[in-house]
Amino acid sequence: MLLLLLAGTGAFYLFQRIIYKKYWNTGLGIVTEFEARSAYEGDISYLREEITNDKLLPLPALEVNLSMDRALKFAGDAKDNANVTDQSYRRDIFSLFVRQRVIRRLPFVCEKRGYYELTKADVIGYDFFFIRSFHDDRILKTALYVYPRLVDTHRITLICKAVSGMIVTQNRLFPDPFCFSGIRDYHPSDPMHQINWKASSKGQGLLVNQFDSTTNIRMKIILDTEDSGIIRREELTEEGIRIAASLASRIVKEKMELTVTGNGMNQIHLKDGAGQIQSLYQELSRIDTYKPVNRICEELQKEREKLQSETIYVIISMNQDQDTVSAIASMAKNGNPVLWVLPVSASDERRASSAEDSSMPLSASSKNAKYNMNIKSVRIFRWEVNE
Repeated sequence: MLLLLLAGTGAFYLFQRIIYKKYWNTGLGIVTEFEARSAYEGDISYLREEITNDKLLPLPALEVNLSMDRALKFAGDAKDNANVTDQSYRRDIFSLFVRQRVIRRLPFVCEKRGYYELTKADVIGYDFFFIRSFHDDRILKTALYVYPRLVDTHRITLICKAVSGMIVTQNRLFPDPFCFSGIRDYHPSDPMHQINWKASSKGQGLLVNQFDSTTNIRMKIILDTEDSGIIRREELTEEGIRIAASLASRIVKEKMELTVTGNGMNQIHLKDGAGQIQSLYQELSRIDTYKPVNRICEELQKEREKLQSETIYVIISMNQDQDTVSAIASMAKNGNPVLWVLPVSASDERRASSAEDSSMPLSASSKNAKYNMNIKSVRIFRWEVNE
């Protein structure tokens, strides 16, 4: 009797081994994708796993292994089977009965700006006795843009005020959306977004915000992502990218014509309002700060050859070498307003005994030898960063 039992068990083992080897991945669906196409730095997003066993053969154990960039770290319960080394690895075990589907949502934190793809899942199936394993690679096609984190609104407002101070004129041809000057009665020709609803609720009729006026100006943001020093200042470079994204967002909401370019990105032209800002965010997400780029002084020299009238140039650069300062100064020689947004380390600023006033233009009388030249047409905005 025992021999018959052993023989039956052996026959069943051989039979199921043949069956599982041939059919274990038949009707097996593996769908793994990012639930959202985009997120911002610091956001929690989700990875969706959908595993389907669409056949009459159960899968007692199915292992699905995933690897993502280490800047995407699994959070919450998803950390239990996750490991972070060179990448962020995740190992999931499923047990699937006949024609069963299992769906899981795995939260993760977007710790760094970038463009991230999932291209492959390593799938391992086991037979009924968990003795034999079977391997398969599944191709995945899912990607996630992690946009630069938008910086504090108040700090961006200070930059906008600096820009307004450079362009407000007495001609009053076009309203400057950054220069609020009062409230007046509503006219049928006024756009709805200018209505001051809070003030209107206290009066007898609709009231609209009134702004100071400027000429018909355009703005061009030139972003420098060069970080070629002996000691990398990655946080300053990343903050510069965040400033560009935040300032552009503010500008396009006011339907101002804007161009954003730089030595580490393709040029993006925005002129139809906030609907186009996603294309800029995507371009900024793809910037590789480890990739060699042209020096910003070279880019500014090219830009000087095609300077446009009625254009404000905002240069975002942490580099303070003599070549960069000279190139920025040359941008303003023809009377073009130039604002230099200068990300600086807060600790370095505290240690500096002769720090420059962030709201004052640089001039030949500057105490800092790096700026020992006449660039009084350039305005500096020092942006402190806690590294």
